[in-house]
Amino acid sequence: MTEETAADTRPTKIMYVAEATAHGGRDGYVTSQDGQIELRVAMPPALGGDGNGTNPEQLFAAGYSSCFHNALILVGNREGYDLTGSTVAAKVGIGPNRHRGYGLAVALSVSLPVLDADLAAKLVEAAHAVCPYSNATRGNIDVTILLG
Repeated sequence: MTEETAADTRPTKIMYVAEATAHGGRDGYVTSQDGQIELRVAMPPALGGDGNGTNPEQLFAAGYSSCFHNALILVGNREGYDLTGSTVAAKVGIGPNRHRGYGLAVALSVSLPVLDADLAAKLVEAAHAVCPYSNATRGNIDVTILLG
């Protein structure tokens, strides 16, 4: 699929805007405009830091997993399935890219214990088309989805 023929996943209406501010980059803190987030941010030991705080990759993993899980519940409900007990875990990796910058890779582990594998795969595929994080990362970040 070329960029010209790819589905347009941009919002037609903005329903909510989240605001957050970083102070000090990866060795500082982040806050949200509404006061719900006040977190220390620190480089993880694997990247040379002390790990004494969260990091952007953890925040991205938390956001993507919760957003994808919500999309999964939404498509499940549309099809008449109760997905109680389901979970989505995200692993976000960071590393250098070929352009002297850094890139991300994501692995989502989806657990749908009450559904057979074929139905679970169908719902996961539908959720991947609905989820705003999936739509934002498609074509930019390698996303692997594992059913277990």
